[in-house]
Amino acid sequence: MKKIVIVGGGASGLHLATRLGHYFSFSTVLGRKRDAPTAQVTLVDKNRTHIWKPLLHQVAAGALDANMDALNYQVHARANGYEFQLGALQSLDRKHRVLTLGAVMDDEGSELVPARELEYDYLVLCIGSKSNDFHTHGVREHCVFLDSSEQAQKFHQQLLNHFLRLETHTNKTLQIAIVGGGATGVELSAELIGASKQMGNYGRIGADAIDITVVEAGPHLLPALPARLGNNAERELSKMGVRVLTGCSIASASDSGLTTGDGREIPAAIRVWAAGVKAPEFLTRLDGLATNRLNQIEVKTTLQTQSDPHIFAMGDCASCIDGNEQRVPPRAQAAQQMAKLTASNLIALIEEKPLGHFYYRDRGSLVSLSKYTAVGNLMGTLVKGSLTVEGRIAGLAYRSLYRMHLAAIHGWPKAMLLYLIGQANRAVNPRLKLH
Repeated sequence: MKKIVIVGGGASGLHLATRLGHYFSFSTVLGRKRDAPTAQVTLVDKNRTHIWKPLLHQVAAGALDANMDALNYQVHARANGYEFQLGALQSLDRKHRVLTLGAVMDDEGSELVPARELEYDYLVLCIGSKSNDFHTHGVREHCVFLDSSEQAQKFHQQLLNHFLRLETHTNKTLQIAIVGGGATGVELSAELIGASKQMGNYGRIGADAIDITVVEAGPHLLPALPARLGNNAERELSKMGVRVLTGCSIASASDSGLTTGDGREIPAAIRVWAAGVKAPEFLTRLDGLATNRLNQIEVKTTLQTQSDPHIFAMGDCASCIDGNEQRVPPRAQAAQQMAKLTASNLIALIEEKPLGHFYYRDRGSLVSLSKYTAVGNLMGTLVKGSLTVEGRIAGLAYRSLYRMHLAAIHGWPKAMLLYLIGQANRAVNPRLKLH
């Protein structure tokens, strides 16, 4: 029986494990259920639970409770025909097709699970990405990042502590600076405005108690989208009271704020860095796998690595030129499309069939501006060219993306049930997570 190991339980890795687990464990052959699995699928992640990364800004602001919305890998694995291993990838031996997982430690530093080795016939790396600080002085020491659920929850606790201070110092203002006017920076700033209003319902915090500045080095917000949408997002944020600085670079960060490239000071008690991403650096040390300057693993159009046909890479950690000779952007929809092809190609390899090639299809982008509003564009078979959407319709489309993610990993019946449970929780619990 072939062994498939998937390292990384983000959206693409989880989609892939679910798809392959169902195919090799539950699917039928010639109308009959398989007598036994034809491949063993193992998902590896350093965390016990999964939360959809595009929702981390909501976790940070307190609009979403990660403890309620997180998926437990162990439970999901049992229900979907794959195995789960808790641990972080430490090293790779391509010659013997073995990877090493580091020991799992508890909060006191005691070993829970020892370091161990996993054999594979095919390995899939979907480690994701992390914030790129571009070696800007002081950023690592003095800025908050939102690369994981743990970081988002830590930010939320920091936010609540500052709100508590405002309760007893009503003449003070909480200053927050967000570096990066992409989707994360824009969505976080809007959610924080909503969080401050919700806090006003439970305490003595005024509407003007929070002062948010978004800094973008490019000429407009949302640089990956047309300028019109970026300008519209800036207009909406300005209405909410957010200060937007475009064409502004950051030279350094300190514990009191940021310094711009032209020497201006931006005071901020909380400093968030959301200005670009890169793959984790340890990928450059994985037994000679070819990587680029952003630490991404170079892959072919089959999504096999340039260095080893037994190893696939997908998502943000993969550098891919697709079948149309276009570079694939590090976006969630690209990762999901890659997961589908990787599943098909792994099945094809095991069943000795031809491999497919990756062609990225841009379905458009949507950016949430808190509760009801969103901006973006839709592309694909439903529209000819690109259709710009804004307001409540865009907000509805944005929220549907998460429902589709849930359907991909749970199936539509359970996804709809989770939606109803979420609505019920929102009806009986505070709109803002206060702990």
